[in-house]
Amino acid sequence: MSSDEMRRESWRRKFATDETMLRAEPNAGHRALAKLVEQGRLGAIITQNVDGLHQRSGVPASKIIELHGNATYASCLDCGHRHELDPIRKAFLGNDELPICVKCEGIVKTATISFGQAMPEIQMARAQDETMSSDLFIVVGSSLVVYPAAGFPQLAKRKGAALVIINREPTDQDAQADLVINAEIGATLSRAVGVN
Repeated sequence: MSSDEMRRESWRRKFATDETMLRAEPNAGHRALAKLVEQGRLGAIITQNVDGLHQRSGVPASKIIELHGNATYASCLDCGHRHELDPIRKAFLGNDELPICVKCEGIVKTATISFGQAMPEIQMARAQDETMSSDLFIVVGSSLVVYPAAGFPQLAKRKGAALVIINREPTDQDAQADLVINAEIGATLSRAVGVN
């Protein structure tokens, strides 16, 4: 963070890959989860994804726990103030200007958790609370190798929840699960929930 050039490189990479991410649309799996939330059958979505697709599928932000943050906006590292990306993009691409916080003049970066950054305390606590109170914990599309997120299914199982893993490939936690489905996520969830 102390190197302006490294920060510039980070923003260059962000804006170079943004176009691809911004073209992405919620898929059948996202829509099925949104339907479960709408029906009151899904308490929360704990996600490591940073693409904002759960929100775009119709899931209220209050039901989404983003462990690794969100790449669709930026925030100040000092005061946490949210900054939209369009003005940052225009200033950066126009004259290589690094963003600074409009409230406290702190460093602004994408609202994602970078290597070496602490996990977000509030989201981790919410994820733990949701896990502890779940009676059914469904893992969707995770290899279950990235911790601390990979520890939540194990915790849910220890607390008595049924564990379902839906993933294309086997995971190291399959033996602990009550049901494992190695199949396409969107098609599987769509059939289970009854949405297209």
